[in-house]
Amino acid sequence: MNVRSVRGAVAVAASLCALVAVTACDVQSGSDTADSGASASPAAAKSLKVGWSTIYLTPSWMQQTLKMLESDVSKLKSAGKVSSFKTFNANGDTSQQISQIRAMIQQKYDVILVDAGSSTALNPALEQAEAAGITVVAFDSLPTTTKVIRVGTDQKKWGSMTATWLAKKLNGKGSIIAMNGPAGVAVSEDRWAGAAAVFKKYPGIKIVSNVHSEYNLAPAAQAFASAYSAHPDIDGVFSQGGALSAAALQTLVKQDKKLVPITGENYNGFLKQWQAEKKNGFSSFSTAQPNYLSVIALEAAVAAREGVSVPQDVTVPLPEITDDNLSAYVKTDQPDDSYPITDLPQAEIDKLIGK
Repeated sequence: MNVRSVRGAVAVAASLCALVAVTACDVQSGSDTADSGASASPAAAKSLKVGWSTIYLTPSWMQQTLKMLESDVSKLKSAGKVSSFKTFNANGDTSQQISQIRAMIQQKYDVILVDAGSSTALNPALEQAEAAGITVVAFDSLPTTTKVIRVGTDQKKWGSMTATWLAKKLNGKGSIIAMNGPAGVAVSEDRWAGAAAVFKKYPGIKIVSNVHSEYNLAPAAQAFASAYSAHPDIDGVFSQGGALSAAALQTLVKQDKKLVPITGENYNGFLKQWQAEKKNGFSSFSTAQPNYLSVIALEAAVAAREGVSVPQDVTVPLPEITDDNLSAYVKTDQPDDSYPITDLPQAEIDKLIGK
């Protein structure tokens, strides 16, 4: 899916900010002081005070995301574009996340990055931040408000591209178990919507069980084992998450069953199993929610503060992991619950954010 260069309120606000007096858009807090004789550009006035609001930080994906952000912050500090960076962890509590965002408004942050715990509940607080002259960029789990820049992937395409591979791998016929995330979770619903649209085109494919599970290995293994015991003659597994895929493959290996094609994600535990079982005929096609969404979000925020007309919706292409390029992703020396991904070149980031 091509990036839609829809110009949003954030980019417009950032551009206008460069045209008005500095007192209309300059913010200060504590040691992040600004030059009172500032030029027309916010970036020229001072380096930026950046905060990241995340719904939780415990999962390994989030820990990797934080490391990527910190690395980019270090680079931007050296360039004089960022003065400080702080992470605000809501520990799964949306109300806490809203409070933390409002605290950043009071503390006059220049940039707020957000991984939203709710697609709608955060909207008023984020719009309040925008109204206060703060540049807000959401990534990964996105809010519905159109007042902020949003950096993400196409989750319906995630489902459709992996389902298409599986349907073609099965020559358009066979019985499959579908492994989805928790019912009602937007990401899970979108991925399944993309997959279901593909499977409707293949009347020879039958979904014998549609399983919902947490994106964790233990509950996923239990859920798959139950579905598989009822349908042991399956020809494939549609899985929209790495831990779900690992659970399915692990079950087949432990029970010494036929290794059917299973779609997946860049969950290292699954990638390791995939690599180990290739010699036994196992095949997969996987994609990823890349951690570098956070870096793109930060770079977009800085660019917007510098007057770049950043697209409101930055849609990042989904990686494709295949039998042929698996070795470039799997990391045998890293934990199973890590999510290996190759960095996106700066030139590609610049292109996505309109530079």
